Amino acid sequence: MKKYQFKNIITLVCFALVLGFGVSSCTEDTDGRPQIGPGNPKSSGIKPDSAAGGTVLTLKGTGLGDMRSIVFEKNNVPAGFQPTLNTDEAIIFRVPEDASGGDQNIIFTNSAGAKLSVPFKVLAFPSVASVSNYNFTKDSEITIDGNNLDDVISVTLTGTTEQATIVSKTKKQLVVKMPASAVNSATLDIVNSTGLFKTTQEFVNLDKALKIFTEGYGEGFADGSWGDAGAISSAQFKSGTKSVGKNYQKGNWHLINFTNWYPSVPYSADYKYLSVWIKGASEDYSLYITTDASKAGFGNYVDSNKLNVKAGVWNYFKVRLADIDFWSAGKTLAQVGFRIQGPDKQDEVFYFDDVILVK
Repeated sequence: MKKYQFKNIITLVCFALVLGFGVSSCTEDTDGRPQIGPGNPKSSGIKPDSAAGGTVLTLKGTGLGDMRSIVFEKNNVPAGFQPTLNTDEAIIFRVPEDASGGDQNIIFTNSAGAKLSVPFKVLAFPSVASVSNYNFTKDSEITIDGNNLDDVISVTLTGTTEQATIVSKTKKQLVVKMPASAVNSATLDIVNSTGLFKTTQEFVNLDKALKIFTEGYGEGFADGSWGDAGAISSAQFKSGTKSVGKNYQKGNWHLINFTNWYPSVPYSADYKYLSVWIKGASEDYSLYITTDASKAGFGNYVDSNKLNVKAGVWNYFKVRLADIDFWSAGKTLAQVGFRIQGPDKQDEVFYFDDVILVK
């Protein structure tokens, strides 16, 4: 009798296992998305209806199940989204970081090929990461690298009506030709279809600066370097067509000197900055600004006057005179130099361009 009961138990267990496998084989594996088929998509609204890249958006409506693509119409920029957040009545997604600015439609397409077009405004203000030059004269070209620059409408010197001419523009780069101007320096107001962006970069009008060296030595200035003389170069330059190069001899602690013995430049509170472009040598070095109008005297090393010059590239410096040992009241400026401690390994050549005082 016991043997018969045991056989019945085994039979029941086997039947249960077979039934379990059968049920399991009839259940479809899923990727986690809601099991809602495609419908006839309709929108009841998207919130917010305008936003910048990275913003989370919610589309509500009916028949929104099984969406397979979301594309921002301008330049066909796809938006990533998580299908598990897609229901028949709502979709959650983000504005792509590289979406083009302005009014446009967002196109939603489901697995059956049905499309839904929803109006939206991408807020894509211009941004500026770097510029090719901080100095300008009339008709000089400046290249601006950044984002959302392809629909720029105007570029104006801040506080004026003086507009630069747009030479070319892409999403990541803008080239402008600068206007004639009476300002000493100014930021730029860049306007695109989204709105206004004011640069943090300030641009100096060379025609209003005191020129120590630009395309040549400024009025009254000449070379008075220690060691090898400064040599004007047409092979290296940042602006225009010329710079001045200086060979700093190994171990001699030499300097390049821009002298103006007569008429020397009187002290003036009008001058706020010393500005210079310096092309680096074979490795990173520090150069020290030195003047005979400083409290320390000409040829000395003062930490506040140190400029860290990166190797092999043009380095831009615009230093506040109030922050360095530069002027002493009652003195005149007859010499401006850049001195090195060393170099210790070998001779090194630096190039200097647009050495100016800025009001």
